[in-house]
Amino acid sequence: MYCGKDKILYRTIKADRLSSIILYGPPGCGKTSLARVISKTTKYGFYKINAVTSGVADIKKVVEEAKNIMLNPTGKAILFIDEIHRFNKLQQDALLPYVENGTIILIGATTENPYFEVNKALISRSMVIKLNPLTQENILQILKSAIQRKDGLGEYNIKIEEKTLEKIATISNGDVRTALNGLEIATLTTPISEDGYIHLTDEVIKNSVQERKAIFDKNGDTHYDNISAFIKSMRGSDPDATALYLARALNGGEDPMFLARRIVICSSEDVGMANPNALVVANAAMQAVHSVGMPEARIILAEAAIYVATSPKSNASYLAINKALEDVQTKDTGEIPMHIRNAPAEGMKALGYSEGYLYPHNYPRTLCRTAIHARQNARNTLLQSRLKIKM
Repeated sequence: MYCGKDKILYRTIKADRLSSIILYGPPGCGKTSLARVISKTTKYGFYKINAVTSGVADIKKVVEEAKNIMLNPTGKAILFIDEIHRFNKLQQDALLPYVENGTIILIGATTENPYFEVNKALISRSMVIKLNPLTQENILQILKSAIQRKDGLGEYNIKIEEKTLEKIATISNGDVRTALNGLEIATLTTPISEDGYIHLTDEVIKNSVQERKAIFDKNGDTHYDNISAFIKSMRGSDPDATALYLARALNGGEDPMFLARRIVICSSEDVGMANPNALVVANAAMQAVHSVGMPEARIILAEAAIYVATSPKSNASYLAINKALEDVQTKDTGEIPMHIRNAPAEGMKALGYSEGYLYPHNYPRTLCRTAIHARQNARNTLLQSRLKIKM
């Protein structure tokens, strides 16, 4: 939407009319590279700080230099803050007045969801741009360019097959930095062969490129995204996707008991009356996970999750209790009928408590119309309307 040729970001950079922006995306997707492009095209002063090692004093120093007409005739400066989510509230608040008056054009880069981690006042004054991981095709193109360019690895006589380059692109999992670092290590540590070339084989690449795990922060945005995908896969009766997102969670260090609780909830909320045994299986799995622990708990979790995913679905109980609670909270549900009230003391029966109640086990349902009507009357009195439940 915002990126690409002739899109808003391209146009504002080319015209040097940039306003404050927050770049949000996973590692290696190009946030810092984009900032470097801006630094080479802008007429404004360009400053870069890292939120991990900088503070309010560094922000004030940039502001002083930006206002110094001798150093910066425009009176404005672009401030690139890497890992901006690392700034605490006080540090982020220190930026606000200078962003508001235009002294600072903020470019913040973060791997965390800015709507959770960045001051709302800064968000409202910035354009938030989400950068997606690079595709394998993107990374493959960059690797080929790196081998050919003189300012890359072009000065080395490299021989590498297309399928080997594709393996690097696959292993890097959308992180071009990982791909380029691996290619460089492979090149610099592989001796030149008798034919004068550096031969980069699958084995060389395997020992040179660090496999990048799927991004997962059990305390961050990916935690919520992954657990949402896990639950929706069970609800949607997709056992393959269920196993995938369960594996991602376990690989990222998710608490097995947290996952077990989600399976229990799903077994009741989404399977419910269509297969009541799912709750029994899920609850037994939760107890087993607690007793056994990892790594064997992964098998128990998988069995329960796949059982829930492949079970028929009904949200009847979920809809029923929500509707009943809504009626209780918003409507006059009347008083409890006298015939089904408790009468623990002798004198209460004389006041009408429990009068007319018929013990259902003593009356066959086909013959006891009075009991059926009493039960129906109590239900209508409680809910005020018939519950339309799709079993």
